[in-house]
Amino acid sequence: MNFIDKVVLVTGASQGIGRAIASQFASEGASVAVHYRQNRQQAEKTLVSLAGGAHTLVQADIGNPREARELVETVARDMGRIDVLVNNVGIFEAHPIAHVDYEDWQSAWRHTLDANLIGAANVTFCAARRMIKQGSGRIVSISSRGAFRGEPEAPAYGASKAALNAMSQSLAQALAPHNVFVYVVAPGFVETERVADRLDGVAGDAIRNQSPLRRVARADEVARTVLFLASEGTDFLTGCIVDVNGASYLRS
Repeated sequence: MNFIDKVVLVTGASQGIGRAIASQFASEGASVAVHYRQNRQQAEKTLVSLAGGAHTLVQADIGNPREARELVETVARDMGRIDVLVNNVGIFEAHPIAHVDYEDWQSAWRHTLDANLIGAANVTFCAARRMIKQGSGRIVSISSRGAFRGEPEAPAYGASKAALNAMSQSLAQALAPHNVFVYVVAPGFVETERVADRLDGVAGDAIRNQSPLRRVARADEVARTVLFLASEGTDFLTGCIVDVNGASYLRS
């Protein structure tokens, strides 16, 4: 778990899981590029909280192909290389099929797929091509339990994460000959700002009781899994999808 002299790009690192991932990489010696789309204030909080000093802040809407490419080019230019990419950007828009109109349905699918899948694919392409030239690299994408159990209120979210899983496994096969390894972490509910209202509301106990541990994951638990996969000695795990859901959803 030693990342001294490694450069790590974490997308969606302004808060929540992304902030925890950036923090743990920095604590293990990495230089971290903290990406955000629009919440600069929170991204700056992440940046100033990081141990060490060789970190940077980068803004981009990765749903825009040009900005996705410029994001990777900026990090590589300013920091010299990219050793680890963590695809953490994710949006969740409720669009229950029985209650939204056709226009809202289309909008939710476009926004969700652009951010969660197409954006991740474009950032991955640009970073992976640099990793191929370097002769090494690791890519970890944050998926979701919803990719397996379904998301009835947000089917585009579940579909985008399932597609992210499939893309990652395809790329694990494509990139292994280049010494570039690809992994997925699939959390269930995680205690973050985004879901705080639900956890504190009437549904909170039911959500926690989905796990036999009677709680949801902490962001640092997800982050530790990411760091493990990105560390040396995990080459033969390439293509894996690691569940971090407290046995709230089991698959075999």
